[in-house]
Amino acid sequence: MDIVRDQPRSKKKIILGVAGVAVLVTVSVALVRLKPASPTVERGTIYFDSVVRGEMLREVRGPGTLVPEDIRWITAVTPGRIEKIHHLAGVTVEPGTILMELTNPDVQIQTLNADRQLTDAKAALVQLKTSLESNRLNQASLVTQLRQEAADAKRRAEAGAELLKKNLIVPLDQQQAEERAASLVERLKLEERRLEVLSNTIGDQIRVQEQQIERLSSIADFQHGLAGSMVVRAGTRGILQEVPFQAGQYALPGATLAKVVPLPIRLKAVLRIPETQAKDLAIGQKATIDTRNGLAPGRIIRIDPASINGTVTVDVILDGAPPNGSRPDLSVDGVIELERLQGVLHVGRPTIAQQNSPGTVFKLVEGGSHAERVQVKFGRTSVSRVEIVGGLNPGDIIIMSDMSQWDNVDRVRIK
Repeated sequence: MDIVRDQPRSKKKIILGVAGVAVLVTVSVALVRLKPASPTVERGTIYFDSVVRGEMLREVRGPGTLVPEDIRWITAVTPGRIEKIHHLAGVTVEPGTILMELTNPDVQIQTLNADRQLTDAKAALVQLKTSLESNRLNQASLVTQLRQEAADAKRRAEAGAELLKKNLIVPLDQQQAEERAASLVERLKLEERRLEVLSNTIGDQIRVQEQQIERLSSIADFQHGLAGSMVVRAGTRGILQEVPFQAGQYALPGATLAKVVPLPIRLKAVLRIPETQAKDLAIGQKATIDTRNGLAPGRIIRIDPASINGTVTVDVILDGAPPNGSRPDLSVDGVIELERLQGVLHVGRPTIAQQNSPGTVFKLVEGGSHAERVQVKFGRTSVSRVEIVGGLNPGDIIIMSDMSQWDNVDRVRIK
């Protein structure tokens, strides 16, 4: 009996299956190894700069305002209510220009009392002089009378002594005459001493009263000064910059009633420099002030020793006349020149560049069609430039724009 044999068709299927698996594995490996396409960046949305070697100007920038070098602050000497304001800010004033008037009844009453006390003291001085001179004259008259009586008593005693020798009077009468003469001499000495003391003390008593008058006169002058200060005057020729009060308001002593900027106006810039960039500032460094209407050169004249709210205040005096339109309290920007570095590698400052710190930038490659992320070491920084310590070479072109949205890729295509 014949047996039918199967044809070898399964062998061909096995070969085809193995080949298919091999192709599939190859494609899978290729797909795994295939890098994702680089993201595209529009060339018009970014800007570039080339790395160069040469001089680099280190600068710091800070905002600020223009302020007058000299300001006359007019403050309230005495409390009072603003009765009338004669001028508002912006007008030109002279030293005697009345800016405003204040009222205070208490000051007026105190001034009147001071005048009355001074008048009473002057009247008391006149009365004192009259009284002292009268007492002196009375004492002088008494001394003159006693001198006459003492001389008469002495003559009577001498005459009685001659009569006693001739037994023309009794000894008792002579004794009484001599005692009376001696008594009058002693009394005369006492009254002369009293006259001397009285004459010597007249000047002292008058000086005491005159000193009292001087004291009261000073008080009266002070009170008149307080009363006069309620008529507020400019005190100097200049521009009235500020009048913070309005009619009817009450001002306390020391309150600023007005600010006057003397003419000609000399302005300076007060800049606020970030404290992290202020360590290299020094007196005399050059600066450029941008007033929006022009640039004005200047130099640092003062650096605040304290940092306030993260900034250091720097005063910059302007060299020459400021640009047209400059005025007090005008907002400005200032750039201060710190130093000039020679022969250093530098480039335009990317947004992420920090002084003396590492970072990454995108460098153009393949003729500028692509950019790759590279590690760099930044050195000293300026307003718009940064020193390159490592990672780049002269001629390299980097992207300076903010590339933070591409932090997850190391390569981009420039379209």
